[in-house]
Amino acid sequence: MAAGDVQDPRIQKIASAIRVIPDFPKPGILFQDITTLLLDTKAFRDTIDLFVERYKDKGISVVAGIEARGFIFGPPIALAIGAKFVPMRKPNKLPGEVISEEYSLEYGTDIMEMHVGAVEAGERALVIDDLIATGGTLCAAIRLLERVGVHVFECACVIELPELKGSGPVGRQTTVCVLVNAAGV
Repeated sequence: MAAGDVQDPRIQKIASAIRVIPDFPKPGILFQDITTLLLDTKAFRDTIDLFVERYKDKGISVVAGIEARGFIFGPPIALAIGAKFVPMRKPNKLPGEVISEEYSLEYGTDIMEMHVGAVEAGERALVIDDLIATGGTLCAAIRLLERVGVHVFECACVIELPELKGSGPVGRQTTVCVLVNAAGV
């Protein structure tokens, strides 16, 4: 998990439950497929439990999940630690008034949105997604939350693609907790 943590024996089970699909969605990509993790009830439970153990009693009032797979991991963690869940969505997916943050991608830009009033200044948040690659979406989520006065306690991801160094940019803003480093990507 974080630097200096002793390797929990559950991590290996989680890592082995993630299927790697070569050349998806295009040649040269090794896609990290979490659907097989979700089918393994023990590994999925261990994933949630590891995050809950890390974040319980940390005063976190908001778990912000990044679309779409942050929506899978965020709600059970939020319920277990007594926090609300706030979806961070792509443009035009949320009804009502939203606040937006534009961010850069490898080839262009994208936008992340959340409902106005979903969070309040002074709240303490955990940002969660399934995977960190370049860190762009996590950085956008942090900026969006901080713009409205929320303190981002930490970002959490199940998987990191370490060769893309995404935790570097995120780490300049907040710490990152990762369960599994994808090998051979």
